Amino acid sequence: MNTSPTTTPTDVMSAFAVVAEMVETDRQLAAIQARQLVLLGRAGDIAAAETARIPLSSQRERELPLRSMAAELAAATRRSDRGMQNRIHQATVMRDRFPATVTALAEGRIDIGHLRVIEEAGARLTDPDARALFEQAALAVAENETAGRARPAILALAQRIDPVPFVERYATAAEARRVWVHDLADGMAELGAILPAHLVHGIMDRITQCARMLLEQDAEADGADHVDGADAGEPDDRTMDQRRADVLSDLLLTGHATAAASDGTVCETDAIVAHIQVTVPAATLTGADVPATFVGHGPMDPDTARHLASHATAWQRMLTDPRTGAIDNTDTYRPSRAQRRFLRGRDEHCRFPGCRAAVWHCDIDHTVDYAHGGPTRVCNLAHLCKRHHMLKHNTAWTVEQHPGGILVWTSPTGRVYRDIPQRTLEFIAAASSGAPPPF
Repeated sequence: MNTSPTTTPTDVMSAFAVVAEMVETDRQLAAIQARQLVLLGRAGDIAAAETARIPLSSQRERELPLRSMAAELAAATRRSDRGMQNRIHQATVMRDRFPATVTALAEGRIDIGHLRVIEEAGARLTDPDARALFEQAALAVAENETAGRARPAILALAQRIDPVPFVERYATAAEARRVWVHDLADGMAELGAILPAHLVHGIMDRITQCARMLLEQDAEADGADHVDGADAGEPDDRTMDQRRADVLSDLLLTGHATAAASDGTVCETDAIVAHIQVTVPAATLTGADVPATFVGHGPMDPDTARHLASHATAWQRMLTDPRTGAIDNTDTYRPSRAQRRFLRGRDEHCRFPGCRAAVWHCDIDHTVDYAHGGPTRVCNLAHLCKRHHMLKHNTAWTVEQHPGGILVWTSPTGRVYRDIPQRTLEFIAAASSGAPPPF
């Protein structure tokens, strides 16, 4: 039983009306955005018809109808004509290649963010039949998740359905890795990089840990200064983003190019190790070219997955139900550790609808409070970040856990939201689309 502040029927009805109107406004906005896509597609058709009447030998002239149409729309809507030309192209691609997605947007079943994710993930699919299977599966995910949480699942669906092997696509993409600098105003510059996803997320995790360590050290030092009566000096009021940027600079400028040089200057016991979560199929470990899953991002190439597995200090083996794709059990002898491993594999992130906080930064919550008789079993446990853990226990939000780890949340206004474990949602979407197994 959750405790919550006292509310009156008037408060609830007012909140319900606001939520209902917000939902309707979002639906109308999605319909308008879909209408824009249709209009931009028609503009592209008009330009294409004019272009077709120009001889192939006049290449320069054949570019002018689209430019002219883009310039007309841009001037009328106070936008850049180059940007408008890109929008016309994207709208034409979406209308012709992903018509069901545009329809879903028009009906308010998804928003523009979902459409962009489907467009990005499906752009590589050149086979019309494969693309149609992918679109159906992707919409099944998009209609149940936020765009941010849907993205890894939709990327995974694209790689499963794509007839071109993932290993080949990863090898091609990895060849494009690079680092660049872009100068900005006021003495600043931007450092960018394209790297394998597991390295990028590992880098981000490590600099975040370093930044948090600095924050904790500053807090301890400030407390000691107050106890001793010493002058604390100027407070360090850097934001977390600023701390990450400073840590990145320090690590890159004071690091070394070889492992031997680094080992001579960094104490192994004090090293901060990056955390990422990877699920590797047994077939991949035995040498099959089956992609692993990099939690929070999408597919990972088999060679990298095997390399990471060979250096792991411990393995967390999970068994999945072949009928549903849900995590079924783990095979370790210590129950408390097994439950934590099971939940990390099943949940992957905070289980409040739309939240993407990694399990490493979440609490394991009893769905039915332990104090009210809730058992410490996986069917009554789920990861919640501190923000949503507090929301559950201190407001009128309630949650029930159904079989397969599905959480059903009820808001203070009575609205119901289902949160399905990502692996199960992927499986359902792939199966419903008619895509070939394995899922």
